[in-house]
Formats: sequence, C-alpha cells, structure tokens
Amino acid sequence: MGLTLAVQAVLGHAADTERVVAPAPVQASAETRATLSWVLDAVDHGALPFAIVDKKNARLFVFHGDGRLIGASPALLGLAPGDHSVPGAGQRVSQLAPDERTTPAGRFRSEPGRNLDGEDIVWVDYNAAIAIHRVRPGAAQERREQRLATPSPTDNRVSLGCIVVPVAFYDTVVKPVLGRQRGVVYVLPETQPAQAMLNALRAGVLKGS
Repeated sequence: MGLTLAVQAVLGHAADTERVVAPAPVQASAETRATLSWVLDAVDHGALPFAIVDKKNARLFVFHGDGRLIGASPALLGLAPGDHSVPGAGQRVSQLAPDERTTPAGRFRSEPGRNLDGEDIVWVDYNAAIAIHRVRPGAAQERREQRLATPSPTDNRVSLGCIVVPVAFYDTVVKPVLGRQRGVVYVLPETQPAQAMLNALRAGVLKGS
C-alpha cells in the first residue's frame, strides 16, 4: 500500500483512533482526502508538518511531514462564510462586523507565536491575525465548548476568523508539532470546490503565503 493510500486509510478510521483528543467523531471528507493525496504526491509541504482545515465540515487534521496523521478534531471557524479576509482585518480584529469575520482559504506557512496576552498560538496568516488556538472562555451565549462537542458542523461558525480547537487537542496534537516549528496549513475553500484551489496551486496562480 502506497503512502498516500495508507494515510487515506487512517483518515477513514479517524473516528475510532482520535476519541481521546476529539470530543466528537471526526471523519475525513472526500475533499480532505483529495487534498492530502495532492499534498503528498506534489510534496507541496516540503516535508514540513502540515494541517488541513475542512471549513465545510469544521474539521482540523494535523500531519507529520511524512504524511502520518497525528490527530483530528472539530474546530470553530469564522462566523461569516467566505474565503477571503477583508482588507485591514488584522489591524481591527475587535471591530470586525459580523459579515467580516471570515476564515480565509488558501495555502499558508504557519509558525509558532504568541498573542497579545502571551498565550502560545500557531499563526496561520499573521497579517490577517488568523491563528490556530485553544478554545477560550467567551460570552455565555456563544457556548464554544458545547459547539465543539456536537457532531454537527452547523453550529461551529462563531469565531472572529481563527481556527479554534479544544484545549486537550491543542496541547497534545497542535502544540507539539505546529507549535514548535514552521509548517504548512491548507484551508479548504467553502465557496468553491477544493479542487479549484489545488488546481490554482498546481498552476502557480495561487502562491500561498
């Protein structure tokens, strides 16, 4: 069994293998599996650890550089649908209107960092202030931890744009890998098929960060 097929097989059983760190069963969509195949076949990640964010299904998958799945989890994403950040979003995060709170799609070079409170996070798009981070206490009506625990992705749209995961998942999966070195994060689009993004990357039309 080739490396790509082997990892796809692991992804197909993520619901069984990741129960310790994921509050709800996590399965990989066809678009996630296709993206994984493309990344490994093209070695687009340059052997760095990488992650795939499936916005349509509100899921985050983290991989070693050789394609081995480390973990998968539900994730909270930007409140508003859309695949681009509004101009200047990173400079006015707290003032973003509800329809501006998007999680941008694309290929991003991630790096460990800290926010203004000194919390360790993983920067995905520094200029747009988009990061992967732990779920934090929020307004009671947001019910962030409860949203992460439900099996449906329909209630996972609540963040300002960041990719938010359970504390245990961040500490046991994200931090030891993406939190210690540079990596690559592929955020799949929700306004078009993921294949369109992959075709653009292949053609050099979409360079990524």
